[in-house]
Amino acid sequence: MAMTNSLKRTICACACALGVAAAPGTVSAQSNTESGWVTTWSASPQPIWEGNFPLPTLLPFNLWQQTLRQPLRISLGGKSFRIVLSNEYGHDPLPVDGVSVAVSTGGGAIDLSTHHAVTFSGQGAFVIPAGAPMVSDPVPMEVASLSELAVSMHFSRPTEIRTFHWDGQETSYLAPGDQTGAAEMTDAAELPTRIFLSDILVEANPEVRGVVAYGDSITDGAASGPDLNARWPDFLAEALVGSNVAVVNAGISGARLLHSKMGENALARFDRDVLSRPNIRTVVLLMGINDISWPGQAFAPDDPFLTLDALKAAYAQLSARARMNGIRLVVGTLTPFKDALSGSPLEGYYSPERDRLRQELNSWIRSSDLFDAVVDLDRLVADPDDPDRIRADLQADHLHLSPEGNRVVAAAMSPDVLFGEDAAK
Repeated sequence: MAMTNSLKRTICACACALGVAAAPGTVSAQSNTESGWVTTWSASPQPIWEGNFPLPTLLPFNLWQQTLRQPLRISLGGKSFRIVLSNEYGHDPLPVDGVSVAVSTGGGAIDLSTHHAVTFSGQGAFVIPAGAPMVSDPVPMEVASLSELAVSMHFSRPTEIRTFHWDGQETSYLAPGDQTGAAEMTDAAELPTRIFLSDILVEANPEVRGVVAYGDSITDGAASGPDLNARWPDFLAEALVGSNVAVVNAGISGARLLHSKMGENALARFDRDVLSRPNIRTVVLLMGINDISWPGQAFAPDDPFLTLDALKAAYAQLSARARMNGIRLVVGTLTPFKDALSGSPLEGYYSPERDRLRQELNSWIRSSDLFDAVVDLDRLVADPDDPDRIRADLQADHLHLSPEGNRVVAAAMSPDVLFGEDAAK
C-alpha cells in the first residue's frame, strides 16, 4: 500500500523523537524546513452545500466565457511566489484557459506593468483533475510583505463550481470574455466568495517561520468588514511583518471540530490546512463554538448535543498530531456569545445550557497540559459587567469581533506565545 505524505511525516517525527533514523525512501522530519517556501495567504477550500441548508452559497450558477479576478493581501513577501488552485471537491476535471497575476490597485483594477502570465507545469491552459490541487510554476516577481495582488482566471467552457471559500471578506470580480490582461475590468459583477483559489506561497528567507490560524468564522473574519483586512490574522501579520513570519488564515466560517458542513471538520482538514504546509512552526486553534451551538438548531436540527468529553477528545487528537509533526499548538478559549443571532431565523444559537458547556470547555483548556500555550480570549474580550457577553466595543454582532476586537486578539498572540523559547530567533 502506498504511504501518504502525512503518514510519512508522522512516522519520521516519531522516529526522530525516539532517536531512530528514518527508513530509506521516507520523508525526513527535516524535509518540512529545507526550503524557504512558505504559505503567505490562504482561503481554505470548502465543498458547496445543498439548498436545505439555511445559508446561500452566494455563487454564480457556473463560469462560462468569463474572467474571474480575485484580489488579496499576502502576509510575508518573497523573491518569487507560487499560486495554488483547488478542484478538491470537483466531480469532474476542471479546465482553466489562462491565469495571470498583478499588483492590485484597488477594486478590480491592476497595475499592468506588474502583469505576469502564470503557467502550471509549463502550460498556460491546463486541466486540474477532480479532487486535486494544482501548484503553479514560480512567478519571477519579487513581492513585498503585505502586498496587494490580484489573480485572474479565464474560463471559456461552462465550468461547474464545487470548490470555494464562502466568507471571502474581499470582493472578487466576474466579467465577460477574457479580461485577464485588462487594467480595469468592464461590466464586472461583484462576488463575496473565493472560487478555486486556495493558496499563495512565497520563496523567502530559509529561516522563515509560518503560523496557521486554524478556526471558524471568528478567525475567518465574519462581520469584520469586506475589503478592510481587519481579521485578527491580518493584524497579526502586520505585527510580525519584520520578523520573517508568514501568517496563514485557515479559518472557515461555520467550521466545527467534529462535524462537516461549511467545510470539513477540523480533524479531517488538519493535514491539508496545517501539517502539509512547508515551514509551519505554530498553529493557533480557536474552534468549538459551532459544535456547541449548532445541534438542535436551524444549522443542524438533527445533530445530538455534544458532551464535554467529545470536545476534549477532538482537542486531544489535534494536539497529538501537531506534536508528532513538531508543530507548536496554541489554543484560545472560546469567546462569549450571549445574544448571538437573537431575533434572526437562527434564534437558539445561544442558550444558557450551551454557554455552560462553553465555560466547562474553557476551564478544561486553561488547565490542560495538552497545549504548548493557552490564550484566554474568553476573559480578554468579555464584558466585565456581564462576562457572558463580548465587550461592546470589541463585538460586531454578539458573536463575531469588531476590527478593534480583532486587534486585541492579535495583540495577545505575542512572539513568546507563538514560538516559546524560540521567540527571539
